[in-house]
Amino acid sequence: IGMFAISLVLSRKSDFGRIVSLILSLFWIWMGIVYHLWFFSAINKAAPVFAAFFVLQAVIFFIVGVLKHQLKFRFSLNFYGIVGGVFLLYALIVYPVFGYWLGHRYPAAPTFGLPCPTTIFTFGLLLWTNRRVPLYVLAIPLAWTFLGFWAAISLRMIEDLGLLMAGLIGSMVIIFRDTSIPQASANL
Repeated sequence: IGMFAISLVLSRKSDFGRIVSLILSLFWIWMGIVYHLWFFSAINKAAPVFAAFFVLQAVIFFIVGVLKHQLKFRFSLNFYGIVGGVFLLYALIVYPVFGYWLGHRYPAAPTFGLPCPTTIFTFGLLLWTNRRVPLYVLAIPLAWTFLGFWAAISLRMIEDLGLLMAGLIGSMVIIFRDTSIPQASANL
């Protein structure tokens, strides 16, 4: 599904912003309900709180991207496109390979579809938007960057260094890029 979202953005034949936003929404609701609420709550009492925030993020992507169509995705061969592409490649390829190399084997290893690699993927796609990203869209993924990174370090998930980098760099680059996008085009 992640590769499908990337292929839609790269196709350039039409604006698939609503579909890509729906995919992000589905990822975040999956992580909230299936991972945090169903799986993670067995080992962490805070998991239901995490689940609520992940479901909230799913609702935000649905409202902002699907209903309001405020997230339009288009790859450009520029700094933002390249950084976003690096995050996407890290989330889908480098993260699992690096984890395997570090001795994290399936099913004990986090894979795409779980919070840390999928948050990295989310920042990658948000760097491929060509309109302003409302700051509240970044709030929960950025907060998870710090929470997930702290937990990952305590669990020795070195591959989650990419999570911290994606959250910090991704947020700063998106905010910097968005200040250079004229306000009029952000409301179209």
